[in-house]
Amino acid sequence: MGTPAQGTYTAKLTDGPLEGKTVTTEFLESGDPRPRLEIPADKGKRYLYARSAGLEFDSVEHPDKPSAVDYRYLEALFDAPPATS
Repeated sequence: MGTPAQGTYTAKLTDGPLEGKTVTTEFLESGDPRPRLEIPADKGKRYLYARSAGLEFDSVEHPDKPSAVDYRYLEALFDAPPATS
């Protein structure tokens, strides 16, 4: 996980089931935006989003880092059901 010194940015979800929503996430330790996001949904379900080309720069403190990054929907991931015996 990142540290507060690396900061956070807004992930803009541009399509899929969470279209139009935003989430705040931390930069990678390298200082880059995350290439993928897994967003928890209903019990046992997560939405996978991948970074796309859209970047916004609007930070006075860190002008070299994006303040917002666009993400596109890839797929829904489901946890395996518990094994029954």
